[in-house]
Amino acid sequence: MENNPLRLLIADSKGKIFEHPFLEPAGMEAGNFSRLKPEELLKIPAGSQLFRLPDRNPVGYDRVLNRFVIIDDAFAVAAFASAGHTLTYNTAYSEKNTVKPLPLFSYGACASYKGNTYVAAMQVDKDKRHDTTLINIFQVKKNILKFKKLFPKNRLIRHLEICATVYGCPNAQNFFLSRYEAPLPTSPSCNAGCAGCISYQESKISCSQPRIKFVPSKEEIAEIAIFHIAHVKNPIVSFGQGCEGEPLLQAKLIEDSIKIIRRKTGRGTINLNTNGSKPEAVSKLIDAGLDTIRISLNSARENYYSRYYNPRGYLFKDVIRSTKIAKEKNVFTSINYLTMPGFTDSRDEAAELIRLIETSGIGMIQWRNLNFDPMLYFKILKIDDTKNIEPMGIRQEIYHLTKHFPNLRMGYFNPHKANR
Repeated sequence: MENNPLRLLIADSKGKIFEHPFLEPAGMEAGNFSRLKPEELLKIPAGSQLFRLPDRNPVGYDRVLNRFVIIDDAFAVAAFASAGHTLTYNTAYSEKNTVKPLPLFSYGACASYKGNTYVAAMQVDKDKRHDTTLINIFQVKKNILKFKKLFPKNRLIRHLEICATVYGCPNAQNFFLSRYEAPLPTSPSCNAGCAGCISYQESKISCSQPRIKFVPSKEEIAEIAIFHIAHVKNPIVSFGQGCEGEPLLQAKLIEDSIKIIRRKTGRGTINLNTNGSKPEAVSKLIDAGLDTIRISLNSARENYYSRYYNPRGYLFKDVIRSTKIAKEKNVFTSINYLTMPGFTDSRDEAAELIRLIETSGIGMIQWRNLNFDPMLYFKILKIDDTKNIEPMGIRQEIYHLTKHFPNLRMGYFNPHKANR
């Protein structure tokens, strides 16, 4: 790529995206700009999207002037990388005086090279379960009719139908395709007020997918889970989905459901995606037959965790206690590490993450991109002096952790218990 420089992608007022004639692309971490190196980019993977960012001017690097420049008469362009890929830089932009928060997506730096589009990201998981190019939506719709006939009274079938067809949820689509991981949403309520919650917002940010409005019965849950397990190779069924609140608020229901499932079959992986706010409930679910657990964190530091999650009725120490209980009971534990360039890879955050890994015994980090406005994120965390942040780089952080913890898995998706 050195002999043919990368070019900045920009958009006009009509949404047309094109490359700048001479400016190089720039990456952004915590509002600070960097030149993008060719080795930090990969060809944009299938299923990714490009966005034009409203009220945000693109920033590129001028090699002649040897500085970053703002283009006033254009719009910044960002890449949303498909599942399995973690962003290493946000796209570089300058906000206008008054801006609305960006929708709940992640915004990766991107570039043009020889007619192809590249993104600042790295592949952390080769699993294809969320690859939209491999999901046959016509078969999904055909199977929905079949499943509704098989389970005419099951309300979760109708709920997952909407998730699959209206909101494009890959897990819901995979359920109707009888493959991979099936969702088991249970909870209409939550005990956290996450700034980037995709199912409920009190702010001006739009939800990506509305939350389930009912509590299913244990029979409805078990019926779906048992069917999926019986028809899928290496099946996973998961409580805790984007279309619900916190599943631990329905811990007794989930416990009863797991017992029914395990009375019928010992196959498959029963997983819980959770904020880990109720350690005692986690313990009971493990005793009932829970196989794996994934606990969400945006930070290994309590103050930044609390500013993003806004916990209600629980503390950060409860979350950490849940990871330790899972370790004590020999249940494979992942953290859903919501990743934001410039924060996640800051040296202070990386140091605290190492301490967390050493004390909690987690077996896997899922490097999930935090779908949130990058600049607003640092405001919510109350980090005013972003100039003094020392990022080590997402790629370098993952490499460092891999060397430091050779048995720690790096990935993106919940593993089957046989493959953990």
